[in-house]
Amino acid sequence: MRTLEEVQATLQIAKLQDEELQKTIHCLSFGENVSSADYCLLELDDTLCKLIEAGESLVIRGDTDEHAVLCTKDRTYDLKIADTSNMLMFVPDCRTPDQLTNSQENSHIVHTQIWGFSNSYWELRKQRPKLKKLKKVLMENPYEGPALGGKEEDTENRYTMEDLLESIQASEEELKTSLEAVHACQIDGYWRMLDFDYEMKLLGHVTQLVDSESWAFNRVPLQTCLEELAPLEPEQMIEHCLNCYGKRYSENDDVLYALDEDRVCRGMALMLLQNAVKFNLREFQEVWQQSVPEGMSTRLDQLKSVALVDRSSRPETINLLRVEDLSEDTLERFNQLFTLREKWTEDDITPYIKDLCGEKQSTGALLTKHARSSMQNGIKVFNSRRPVAT
Repeated sequence: MRTLEEVQATLQIAKLQDEELQKTIHCLSFGENVSSADYCLLELDDTLCKLIEAGESLVIRGDTDEHAVLCTKDRTYDLKIADTSNMLMFVPDCRTPDQLTNSQENSHIVHTQIWGFSNSYWELRKQRPKLKKLKKVLMENPYEGPALGGKEEDTENRYTMEDLLESIQASEEELKTSLEAVHACQIDGYWRMLDFDYEMKLLGHVTQLVDSESWAFNRVPLQTCLEELAPLEPEQMIEHCLNCYGKRYSENDDVLYALDEDRVCRGMALMLLQNAVKFNLREFQEVWQQSVPEGMSTRLDQLKSVALVDRSSRPETINLLRVEDLSEDTLERFNQLFTLREKWTEDDITPYIKDLCGEKQSTGALLTKHARSSMQNGIKVFNSRRPVAT
């Protein structure tokens, strides 16, 4: 172990003045069997540090064939290894200059052992949760309504919240938000997506009752709905349908729902478009308006991110194109879009790339990076910067 005299001799060789240095001198030595594989370093920002200090957990999620992500209760971070040219050493009880006092007049040595070292650390970057897999696993066994005629329900491929958190690369809050967005329902402790035809059947029952009772669509009484529709469907499913397509509120101890015009119109449009490759736009708009409750108005802007209008064809057409069916990878998403259509207006493409934007990133910035703009008949259009892979 080094002595104070040896340290002072080294300082003289290095031409360093003793008075310019701290009085406490750390002499470091490696402990036995120290390896760089003993520890992993994780770089945390202030927000994550405070979570750890508050006793909250950080969870790493991902299957063996997936790139790992780190999740807090409400955020998802990408994990990447960052190499450093400087060796990072783990030294217990080693105090930094701001923790030292110069109360001692003479220099003194503190001998400290290095517990481990590393030339890399895990770097975190906030990213979008990877939710495409959620719909895939839930659609393995969609709920089609109560089993009829003594037929037993399929109990395979059903998932609790804990199962989904083990499988989906998202935080718990992001997962709950996505479950709500895809109209999933908790049945017997398992999260289930409704079969689309069954969901539309439920919505049809509700809208037909609204029409037959001449209710205003923003004043739909829950209890009457449950009583009238109980012979047709389970009460839980009727209430779930109202939650998906309306907003719950109370008035004089009565529970009412205000049906959301955009959600209902969107649902009816999806039902009409799901089996058609392309639909004559004018005919579609006529049938669509007739399919919604009286007092509701259909508009094409209700179909952003789920349907695409082709104004260049004769007659004009509309077809189903849901953003959720496209790739989560940015490059692959742009390739898919430019394969479907060579040139896009900004209004048409924005709904299909908006979800790709990171924090403080605009769709304009995404388009600048991945597309080339030009003018066509006085309208700005975008085409791919790269050869499109078909």
